[in-house]
Amino acid sequence: MNSPILTIPILLSFFVTMFLIPSWIKRAKKAKLTGRDMHKLDKRDVAESGGVTVVGGFALGALLYIALNTFFLKTENNFVEIFALLSSIFLIAFIAFTDDILGWRIGLRRRTRIVLVVLASIPLVAINAGKSSVYLPFFGAVDLGVAYPLIVIPLGIVGATTTFNFLAGYNGLEAGQGVIILSSLAILSFYTGSPWLSIIALCMIASLLAFLIYNFCPAKIFPGDTLTYTIGGLIAIISILGDFEKVAILFFIPYIAETFLKIRGKLVKQSFGKLENDSSLSMPYPKIYSLNHLAIYTMLKYKIKPTERKVVFAIWAFQIIIILAVFFIFRGGIF
Repeated sequence: MNSPILTIPILLSFFVTMFLIPSWIKRAKKAKLTGRDMHKLDKRDVAESGGVTVVGGFALGALLYIALNTFFLKTENNFVEIFALLSSIFLIAFIAFTDDILGWRIGLRRRTRIVLVVLASIPLVAINAGKSSVYLPFFGAVDLGVAYPLIVIPLGIVGATTTFNFLAGYNGLEAGQGVIILSSLAILSFYTGSPWLSIIALCMIASLLAFLIYNFCPAKIFPGDTLTYTIGGLIAIISILGDFEKVAILFFIPYIAETFLKIRGKLVKQSFGKLENDSSLSMPYPKIYSLNHLAIYTMLKYKIKPTERKVVFAIWAFQIIIILAVFFIFRGGIF
């Protein structure tokens, strides 16, 4: 499992994504699959649904990892779990890509998306992924039995998949958040005895890093739901398979906060800032309906000129602080 050969799938994920992106940008623009960059004065059109390239790079890396274990390392450990993971990810990506094709103003109905993502969790339910015993405050370890695969797994995947899409709308934000959270899960997987999960996470991280080269401000490609749904789903699946759901929930504090803020805005307020003539951002509403708005508000309060990059860096910093705090809390072990 510690063989240097296992770095090859990670590298493949990076270079496949890098190779696919320029072609996707051209084809997406030709098909008019584009979106307006709301934080640029020229409101330029940018290729949409770039998550397709990330999913492609990630999938090939994961499949190469299986092939290397089969033909060179002569081991078949955790193949069932990996194929279940890939099946769910492909289903989630397909649902999200369909939503992207229909457009963010039309898209699939919220109820339809939730039902479809529940169906995408079936591969994990079918293999009874994770452990049904969970720790509850004041009750200790509780065995949920069949309720775990039938209820907890679908709820976890739906929750992570749909809420990861809330904290978005700024160049590089979603992909960078994916890199930060998945890197933490990769570390956690390695030190809790699941190095194979670390490799899977690293394949996605490599694809996201390649994507960030084109997606960071000024973006040449947008992620679309294809990326955000896939990252959210993968975070949930890795947490389930690695049996550290409670840590992952704490990692998701920014998204829990974002969900409450979105509910405050009745799920119709956008996360975008108000673009000024000098390319700085100001508050789009009198109240705060997103962590992005909070970042803008805080910068204005302390007389810092808010820009798209600064907002993204602020959210990334907040996410890193949350993760470091969680690691400190659970430094003695997560079980």
